[in-house]
Amino acid sequence: MRKQEVRTGGEAGQGHGTGSPAEQVKALVDLLAGKGGQGSQALQAPDRTPDSPLGPHHNDLRIQRHREALLSRAGGGREPGSASPRLPTLLLVEGLTDLQLREHDFTQVEATRGRWRPARAIALDRLFLPLSRVSIPPRVSVTIGVAGMGKTTLVRHFVRLWARGQVGKDFSLVLPLTFRDLNTHEKLCADRLIRSAFPHVGEPSLVLAAPARVLLILDGLDECKTPLDFSNTVACTDPRREIQVDHLITNIIRGNLFPEVSIWITSRPTAAGQIPGGLVDRMTEIRGFNEDEISLCLEQMFPEDQTLSGWVLSQVRADRALYLMCTVPAFCRLAGSVLGYLCRNRPGAQDAELWPPRTLCELYSWYLRMAFSREGQEKGKASPRIEQVAHGCRKMVGTLGRLAFHGLVKKKYVFYEQDMKALGVDLALLQGAPCSCFLQREETLASSAAYCFTHLSLQEFVAAVYYYGASKKAIFDLFTESGVSWPRLGFLTHFRSAAQRAMHAEDGRLDVFLRFLSGLLSPRVNALLAGSLLAPGEHQGYRAQAAELLQGCLRPDAVVCARAVNVLHCLHELRHTELACSMEEAMERGALARLTGPLHRATVAYLLQVSDACAQEANLSLCLSQGVLQSLLPQLLYCQSLRLDANQFQDPVMDLLGSVLSGKDCRIQKISLAENQISNKGAKALARSLLVNRSLTSLDLRGNSIGPQGAKALADALKINRTLTSLSLQKNTIGPVGAQRMADALKQNKNLKELMLSSNSIGDGGTKALAEALKVNQGLESLDLQSNSISDSGVAALTGALCTNRTLLSLNLRENSISPEGAQALAHALCTNSTLENLDLTANLLHDQGAQAIAVAVGKNRALTSLHLQWNFIQAGAAKALGQALQLNGSLTSLDLQENAIGDEGASAVASALKANTALTALYLQVASIGIPGAQALGEALAVNRTLEILDLRGNAIGMAGAKALASALKVNSSLRRLNLQENSLGMDGAICIATALSGNHQLQHINLQGNHIGESGARMISEAIKTNAPTCTVEM
Repeated sequence: MRKQEVRTGGEAGQGHGTGSPAEQVKALVDLLAGKGGQGSQALQAPDRTPDSPLGPHHNDLRIQRHREALLSRAGGGREPGSASPRLPTLLLVEGLTDLQLREHDFTQVEATRGRWRPARAIALDRLFLPLSRVSIPPRVSVTIGVAGMGKTTLVRHFVRLWARGQVGKDFSLVLPLTFRDLNTHEKLCADRLIRSAFPHVGEPSLVLAAPARVLLILDGLDECKTPLDFSNTVACTDPRREIQVDHLITNIIRGNLFPEVSIWITSRPTAAGQIPGGLVDRMTEIRGFNEDEISLCLEQMFPEDQTLSGWVLSQVRADRALYLMCTVPAFCRLAGSVLGYLCRNRPGAQDAELWPPRTLCELYSWYLRMAFSREGQEKGKASPRIEQVAHGCRKMVGTLGRLAFHGLVKKKYVFYEQDMKALGVDLALLQGAPCSCFLQREETLASSAAYCFTHLSLQEFVAAVYYYGASKKAIFDLFTESGVSWPRLGFLTHFRSAAQRAMHAEDGRLDVFLRFLSGLLSPRVNALLAGSLLAPGEHQGYRAQAAELLQGCLRPDAVVCARAVNVLHCLHELRHTELACSMEEAMERGALARLTGPLHRATVAYLLQVSDACAQEANLSLCLSQGVLQSLLPQLLYCQSLRLDANQFQDPVMDLLGSVLSGKDCRIQKISLAENQISNKGAKALARSLLVNRSLTSLDLRGNSIGPQGAKALADALKINRTLTSLSLQKNTIGPVGAQRMADALKQNKNLKELMLSSNSIGDGGTKALAEALKVNQGLESLDLQSNSISDSGVAALTGALCTNRTLLSLNLRENSISPEGAQALAHALCTNSTLENLDLTANLLHDQGAQAIAVAVGKNRALTSLHLQWNFIQAGAAKALGQALQLNGSLTSLDLQENAIGDEGASAVASALKANTALTALYLQVASIGIPGAQALGEALAVNRTLEILDLRGNAIGMAGAKALASALKVNSSLRRLNLQENSLGMDGAICIATALSGNHQLQHINLQGNHIGESGARMISEAIKTNAPTCTVEM
């Protein structure tokens, strides 16, 4: 896109100058004033006084007449008392993606899963304003949106609002034109363009207003009858010279004509690619519906019946492919109208198995039946049976089908009366209600009628129905009408021709046409249209062979392109779904390794788009080779989350993935490459992609071998990257040097929230470097340093950082070599730090002395919520200290003391704290040498405590007596949700005590009684007792 010039500070507050403008601008003012060559002189003349007959007040009246004329043309104002429409929001985008340039509109929505690329939103009322104080307004603005997104609606909405003075107040004139209007001319000059379209503004007085800005709107570039050719168009600077319309438009866009007039062009994305990016100052995209807006749209369609709108929404959500397409407003309304019709007019017994629709062709076939049903209702008759509308259907398809098909082949989407006559269309037939559901008529400014299908997909559907019928008797190629007979005639020959042409169409314009053509062979569609358009059962002779033909279109060892994925969509329309179902099951089981043929790969790509299982995360672990991955790359671009673990990928694959992540189209937010064979070269390839990628938020490289050099490359990328928030580098042997590089990056990066470096042998040196970074970094929230040979000196550096850092929430130091001295340093930091919430010191060397120091800090700390002290040689003394701390602490919710020999004395101390503590919700005391006294103390505490939800006592020796104590507590306790008594020598009697106690406890959700020598008969008895006493509780025995 064109870089706009930047004003200096002094220029930023100024509008356009009042000096002598370019000759072309004078010419525009001349023609608006109707004064020919005198316009430039008038423009430079001093303003008339207010009392002049042609003064500013008179100009205001003329402009008001122009506004009224636009309101009348655009549909007038809203109804009295109706709510003011919400201004639509557009997305600022940086040019067109490859997908938008090359693919069908449906493919664009499906490939991106209905998600819109991250972009800055801009309100309609700011569309033509500078984005900053030092920028200038755009001259050429382009707004794109797939068919049915509401581009023309948006333009009309803007024109109405401008005419009312609500938006675009800096424009003196807004001149809206459509390409439907422009198509009626072969040649035009700029002068005649404005005069013919807006004759009422050609008054001499308008020139005196000296408009600062004029906006020329060109709506619907995709409907222009001649493609714009910017490379071969001769420059024209004379506004009175007649040239071809497409040449006129290119000269206006280039600025050869009207260089200071603002231009707003709307278009489907593919057609917008005709305009060189260097000529576009601002590109915006209309965002489709999100989930809430789909629901709101359907609710507004049936405001009188919430039950009906709820049913329609549930049916839309039941099929992911249809639901994705409902992000397009026009499609959402079409689907809603069909489903609403079906619910209100329940099909008879013969049609009961044909609804609700589950494919595009089924949906549009019901739409066809609905159209003819409404005709009967309008005439005051009962809804006609399908036999009664057979003649009308055939006549309409014969009339519109040829028009639709030949328009599709020639990329023609707007038709005029001469087109109708050339194709033998009966204009009288277009007045009927069924035709109005498919074709709409619009008056052009040249007082001639323009016709277009109400949505592109309806043109494709009618074209497919026409082709289906014509191909059964045609003896020539319907795409060329060459008149040359083929050796073998019949439907399948023509079907093969259509499939081949669709596969070779670079812009995918025949993709949906081929889907509809395939869908007409499905049993359900045949039953729907039998007797009207299709012969009953005729699909049976073609269906299997058509499926074979479609599968034969897939080339071996080729990249899975959009055309290949469309083959799977066609098979789905054909209701040939066995392969897709089996592949989906294999994907869920992780059994795709041997399914590597072209059809299998295309099916995987198809499932990535439409499968509910792949919607949140596409799991392709343990199943891909480099070759298969390479063929799938174009389809992986749009996965939200991609898991590629344990695929034995090496560095060359990272070059491929790096190219994907570097692409402008890339939408991948999370990618996991854990447990592969990536070295520093592969890490460097990924790092290069991070320099330009704007979508990735999480990168998981754990279990590879990137080493210090790989860490350095990623660290250098982090200094520039602004989107990555999570980086996992566990088990990558980055060492102290790699940790140092990461620390350097953290000093500059403000976006990374989570950094996992466990099992990397970074030692005290790497830890000290990271500690220095934490003193500066104010973005990191979670740091994982598990198993890194960190001793007290490294911990001392970290504690110094914790005293100043205010963002770190979680610190994992498990499996290091922290002694009581290191624990004391940490305790000092905890007394100062007010943000750390999770501290994991599992499997260190704290002993009682260190744990006691931590306990004292917990008594003072008000931020920590989770503390892990498992396997630290802690005994009763430290447990007592922790018990005292719990009586003071009001923030800790989880305490882990498992595998520490705190004994009954320590358990009793913690139990005593539970009687007063109201914050702790989880207590882990596995393998803590707790016997009967400790269990009895805990039972007494549970009878009083109202907050503890999880108690884990696995691997102790509480016996039957301890079980009885806990059972007594369970009868009155109302907070406990999970209780683990595994391996506690309860015996059958102890287990029965627990089971019977549950009759008064309806809060416990899970209990584990495994390893307690209950026996099979005892297990059955206890299971029955628990089912009776606590049916919602899950028991493990």
